[in-house]
Amino acid sequence: MRGGAQAHLMRCSDGHFYVVKFRNNPQNIKVLANEMLATRLAEQLGLPVPNTRVIQVGDWLIEHTRDLHVQLAHHVIPCGPGLQFGSRYVVDPLKGQVFDYFPAEMFNRVRNLKTFSGILAFDKWTGNADGRQVAFWRLPRQRRYTAAFIDQGYCFNAGEWTFPDYPLRGVYARNEVYESVSGWDSFEPWISRIEKIAEERLWEIAESIPPDWYCGEWDELEKLVRTLFARRRQVRQLIEDFRQSPRRPFPNWTSLPRNRCG
Repeated sequence: MRGGAQAHLMRCSDGHFYVVKFRNNPQNIKVLANEMLATRLAEQLGLPVPNTRVIQVGDWLIEHTRDLHVQLAHHVIPCGPGLQFGSRYVVDPLKGQVFDYFPAEMFNRVRNLKTFSGILAFDKWTGNADGRQVAFWRLPRQRRYTAAFIDQGYCFNAGEWTFPDYPLRGVYARNEVYESVSGWDSFEPWISRIEKIAEERLWEIAESIPPDWYCGEWDELEKLVRTLFARRRQVRQLIEDFRQSPRRPFPNWTSLPRNRCG
């Protein structure tokens, strides 16, 4: 698969295809923890994201599969065995079509385009340091495509687990996906779900992450969760900063800002 983590598309024991990121990927082992935490948080908010699983990949399979390797700067190494992160492929590749690039003139064929405002609120909340990645998919007899939001590895600023907020980070490359945004109501119900999410739910999701994926540094994970809970109050301001940026992403914005979460 394309991308800095050099993920592999694998068919797993449940019969489904998964995009698998390995522990010794070239980015950082924490991107596995990021993927698990961020994707499950997005799912909690009702955003269209893939199902996630912990995938066990053994030594035998790696030894007998030439393609299971990682390309480093000057040499190639085998993928590391053990528990890996799996993101279910948005549609069975033998049955449907998937595109990671979509021309703007085809956005009217995307059935859930309004969810781009929801994922924007999410990316601002989680400090996504990458551009928003999307897979557009459909089955053969379907006329319209569905957007699925993939690749959450750079939420929480990748392996840094910090939040250097910049207006143009964590946004989709084309303004056309935001044309339906007319004010704060366009970010509902997702922004309210962020602001009202229970701290206990954050802990439940965080505790499902294999400790090896964050090097057993529970204090760091605890700090991340507490920071996320506090950042609920900042999401509207972060969106406002993006709105006022030179990109001017919301040409149809008409409503005044609401009070932020207290």
